[in-house]
Amino acid sequence: MRNLFFQNRIGRGKRLLALLFCLLLVLTDCWDAVYADGEEELSVQERIAEIQKQIRSQKVGQYGMFPIDGSLVADGDYPIQVESSSPFFRIIEATLTVKNGQMTADITISSLSYQWVYSGTGEQADADTEDHYIDYWDDGGHGVFTIPVEALNKPIPCAAYSKKRKRWYDRDILFLASTLPTGALQVELPDYEAIETALKAYEVKDLEELAARPHKIPEPVSVPKSDGEYSIEVNMTGGSGRASISSPTLLTVRDGKAYATLIWSSTYYDYMILEEEYYLNLTEDGGPSRFEIPITAMDTPIPVIADTTAMGDPVEIHYELTFYEESIGEKGQIPQEAAKKVLMIAAAIIVLGGILNYFVKKKRAA
Repeated sequence: MRNLFFQNRIGRGKRLLALLFCLLLVLTDCWDAVYADGEEELSVQERIAEIQKQIRSQKVGQYGMFPIDGSLVADGDYPIQVESSSPFFRIIEATLTVKNGQMTADITISSLSYQWVYSGTGEQADADTEDHYIDYWDDGGHGVFTIPVEALNKPIPCAAYSKKRKRWYDRDILFLASTLPTGALQVELPDYEAIETALKAYEVKDLEELAARPHKIPEPVSVPKSDGEYSIEVNMTGGSGRASISSPTLLTVRDGKAYATLIWSSTYYDYMILEEEYYLNLTEDGGPSRFEIPITAMDTPIPVIADTTAMGDPVEIHYELTFYEESIGEKGQIPQEAAKKVLMIAAAIIVLGGILNYFVKKKRAA
């Protein structure tokens, strides 16, 4: 009986540890999502709202697209693909109807979660009357809405009313003219993929040329530390306050000189400027933007410029960074490193629990 009791206790403990481990992974992902577009100091409710906002909003369309109205499309009914700004409003099928230059579309979404849609924003829908709401019909568990289409290749506001939440959610949808059958369009479309590829290549080339021009290289300060990796507190001011950088951050000492690795809360920063030097984003996997820059002064604000494409067109934003010499500590104080240690410890506990459970079972069987 004692062995059985002991085994049950171990089993419950192992399951609890596994649950905690999974919860930690989820919380880690949520934390990263919060800082993808959040502010430095947010309440729990605000963090959740930021996560929801990020999940439910993404850009539709491609660079260089121009609107195509119904006068440029031959009359008829055509299958067409539609992009949505939200994965929760996924359009699985659409039929475009064109008659005398006017366009409508039957859009089929993947569920019956929405009572109505509205041609406009949720705020406009709330201020309007119900007779202007667009109802759906049930097509085998999929909701179908017939909506007006102002133009193709143009983001169209389309609010959706959730049955469960009893509120409107703002969406943008875009009807892709390039997916119409041959002969439907009366205008030739540019190759948007080629335009976007060329634009990215030009931007990178332009930045590399700027970085290669003769200029003064910022001089990092000396620190009384052996060469290696440490942590250091950094404070950032300036900008709109929506973006942040992780603190403490990684401090690398090379030849007695100080260099900082900055991890932004956004994926949209493509370069930074310190004095006259350009620093390119080191992240290549689509994660948060990351830069290594020299620390040119301690305990004194350092002016920097960071370029972001979060608002569509590139925008250079001015910030000031202050690094605090007295805060230099062990590398393990960096949030990312601390999270790794917690995960490693949790994994080790689970493994040890499994080993202990094995020996308990073996002893019981004997």
